[in-house]
Formats: sequence, structure tokens, C-alpha cells
Amino acid sequence: MAGVSTKAIKARMRSMESTRQITKAMELVAASKLRGAQERALNNRTYFRTLFEVMDMISRSSIDFKTPFMTAGKGAKPLYIVIAGDRGMAGGYNNNIFRFVTASLPKDAVIFPIGKKTAEYFKRSGWECAIDSVIPVGDLTVGSCFTLSRMICDWYLEGRFSSVTIAYTELVSLLTQTPRTAELLPIVFTGPETGEKHRSRFLYEGGDVHVFNNIVPEYMAGVLYCAVKEGFASEQAARRTAMDAASKNADEMISKLNLDYNRARQAAITQEITEIVAGSEH
Repeated sequence: MAGVSTKAIKARMRSMESTRQITKAMELVAASKLRGAQERALNNRTYFRTLFEVMDMISRSSIDFKTPFMTAGKGAKPLYIVIAGDRGMAGGYNNNIFRFVTASLPKDAVIFPIGKKTAEYFKRSGWECAIDSVIPVGDLTVGSCFTLSRMICDWYLEGRFSSVTIAYTELVSLLTQTPRTAELLPIVFTGPETGEKHRSRFLYEGGDVHVFNNIVPEYMAGVLYCAVKEGFASEQAARRTAMDAASKNADEMISKLNLDYNRARQAAITQEITEIVAGSEH
């Protein structure tokens, strides 16, 4: 029995060592991806903030400035762009954003899923989705975000949706990732009221409304790209933390199994000595 016990323990130790190698490798890969995603997200923030300021300036260029992008649609459904991960094994990253979003989702909301896990979750939960295809987070580039942004803006102008909201996870720190939502359309500017608008010193070719409407998809693409990279960085940070914890748990298990193995081996040796002594007495 002792021999079988030590073999079983040894097999479990080999299994745990193999698992630890996998979790450690995943931790290192997540850390590597995290650095690049963080850098891209930070670099993009300045770009879309500048575009927002330009749009704000144009919107205040005249008292009678009007554009559909600043008016909420009536009778249509709200669109929610939800960004989560492509894979699991990232702690509570995916479930946290899903719980956060569904807690405040209007019953008639339409989901625009980004991420394989997002598409799976909302289709399984019975929510209406704006697209049938799956958009992997890892494959989204700046060009892809521009394409999606123009498509969503066209839908909004057609009156298909009353508003557009984006939900993603913000990377607060390596240990903290916080779900966020932001309303993209209609665009609302904070600051002086309409009565305080003044005639601009600038003349816009094609008119201020034309220029404004052409900037909106660019701005939304910037926000979308930044949210995607912020979410991707959050996913990698969560995965890194989860895999680090898994590696530490594996180390503890291996240490405990090693102790059990030594005890079982010691017990087997003691039993053999006892049997030899007993045999020699006869």
C-alpha cells in the first residue's frame, strides 16, 4: 500500500509542476502584452481629447448651431458597445464588466459586442445584438475602429438608435480594474450655455456643421480605440494577477505533496525494517 501511495503522490506532483509551468508562462505573456497595451492607450488619449476640444469650439461658433449628433433620437433603441475579453483565465475580468453593464441596461437595449466572450455572453443571455459576427479584441486596429465608428455614426444618423454608450474596463492599477460606461452619442458638452455662444473668428470650408459632422466619427474612433486598449490592458493585468496567484498555489501544493511523499516514503521504509526484524526473530 505504501508503494502505491508514493507513486500516486509522485504523479500528482508531476501534474502540479506541469500546471505551474503553464500558469507561469501565461503570467509572463500577459505582462509582456500589458506593457504595449498601456502605452498605446495612454498615447491615444491626447488625440481624442484634442478632437473633443475642437468639436466643442466648433459647436460654440454660432448661436444657431445644430447637428443630429447633439440630439437624442426618439422612438429608437439605445445601443451599448460592450468590450470584454477574447479568453478566460483572467480572474473576474469578464464577469465584472458583464455584471456592471447588465445591472443598468434598459430592457430594449441593443448590444454591439466586442470580444469573443462578450458575444458569447449576450447571445446566450438573449439580448439583441447589432451584429452577428464576432469581433476579437486582439485583432482591432486603429483602422478597424475607424470603420466601426463610421458604421455606428451612420446608424445613428439613420435614426436606428437613440443613443450610443460604451462600456469597458479602466486600468486603474495593476491590481485594480474598474468597469466604466460613457455616453458617446448624443454628444454633450459641459461649459457655457447656448446663450453664451459667440460668432467664431474662423471660417470653416463647407460650413461649421459639415466640419463638425466629419470630425465626430474620427473622435468616436479614437474613443473606441482607447477603450479597447484600456480594456485589453485591464484583461492582461487581471490575467497576470490570476496566473501569479495560481502559480503560488501550485508552489504550495507541490510543497505539501513533497512533504506527504517524504512521510509516505519514511513510513514505507519503517514498515520494511519492521518486517525484516520480525522475520529474523522467527
